Amino acid sequence: MSYYERHAFFCTNLREDGRPCCQRFGARDLRDYAKQRCKELGISGPGKVRVNSAGCLDRCAEGPVLVVYPEGTWYSYVDREDIDEIIEEHLLNGRVVERLEI
Repeated sequence: MSYYERHAFFCTNLREDGRPCCQRFGARDLRDYAKQRCKELGISGPGKVRVNSAGCLDRCAEGPVLVVYPEGTWYSYVDREDIDEIIEEHLLNGRVVERLEI
């Protein structure tokens, strides 16, 4: 059994050379929002969900991006509403949010 049921990694990379990067889309703030929402919903912690930052996931041109394991599902998102949908559908109920999947 895995230590976490699901693990969400948010790319929060900032590229200094001007190339596209997730942090230019507010990735860190939305990662913080996801962490707080998971805590509020009581789904964070061992045996449940873990939300983490990741270094560059090398898909910044499609960003901002996050990946959910163990499924290996990649998402792009725009705002809190998208994050809420990912939390509700995927992290809580195990259903892929196809409209946000990349």
